[in-house]
Amino acid sequence: MSSTELPGVRSTAEPSSRVGAARLAEGEQLRTVALPGLELAVRDRPPLRTGLPPALFVHGLGGSSQNWSALMEQLAGTVDGEALDLPGFGWSPPPADRNYSVTAFARAVIRHLDAAGRGPVHLFGNSLGGAVSTRVAAVRPDLVRTLTLVSPALPELRVQRSAVPTALLAVPGVAALFSRMTQGLSAEQRTRGVTALCYGDPSRVTPEGFRNAVEEMERRMALPYFWDAMTRSSRGIVDAYTLGGQHGLWRQAQRVLAPSLLVYGGRDQLVSYRLAHKAASAYRGSRLLCLPEAGHVAMMEYPEVVAAAFRELLSDTGTGESDRYTEDGRG
Repeated sequence: MSSTELPGVRSTAEPSSRVGAARLAEGEQLRTVALPGLELAVRDRPPLRTGLPPALFVHGLGGSSQNWSALMEQLAGTVDGEALDLPGFGWSPPPADRNYSVTAFARAVIRHLDAAGRGPVHLFGNSLGGAVSTRVAAVRPDLVRTLTLVSPALPELRVQRSAVPTALLAVPGVAALFSRMTQGLSAEQRTRGVTALCYGDPSRVTPEGFRNAVEEMERRMALPYFWDAMTRSSRGIVDAYTLGGQHGLWRQAQRVLAPSLLVYGGRDQLVSYRLAHKAASAYRGSRLLCLPEAGHVAMMEYPEVVAAAFRELLSDTGTGESDRYTEDGRG
């Protein structure tokens, strides 16, 4: 149900640069998009050639656009990709109205796409971002070409025990209690805990990736709105889980028209692996990729495998070509 700023698992040292204090993989750029009452940090990687169809990547609770860097690199020859930091996370400041509901996040994604005129896009979501992307695809099918969800946060009756602390953040007063209980933990200890929770095999994280994650953890914990963003977003997920009727996430999954790819990890401690087949039945005509060794962030642990499955989705559904451009970039 959640992810935090996480280290990558690149097999070689990952080159990076700085924009301000933001860490970017080689070839990435970071820009700020200003909308009324909303400011979004957007990370993009220039495509390998012109005319590729657009894609948008949406991270999970506590994460950022950086969680998609490895997959964006893998898909640089397939899509023109960008990943946004949801309001209050990564390098995006809190929303003016302090609304961290799933609906508010979906509205932010829609507003960004409408303002940029990039739709329809290949939409990707992880965890909370999966719930957000589902809502976007259900209410604005014109904006979504395909939908790829990695461990999407969907309601389940039996929540895994390891996911309970995240859910408890939604309870008034619990975030303050967690803050007091963990104030003695170093950024390195916190990062090790998050890595153990979110990765199927934490030993695959590179030393440089871990150091970078510790640095980002220090930055995030120093932000005055860190716990408020985490608390309100957790509450937003719980509220979304309790909605019924046409606004329920399972009902909205059934309304998705775009070809869908669902990715689940067998070692996921936050979103139950047993939900995989239920989800595959809910998203009409979807295909399911189960990775027994993966945890909650398969796009970071196995970006090559996820990228190959996505390219297969495009090939089989004929959705890989842009409506607006030819491959050589001429309209």
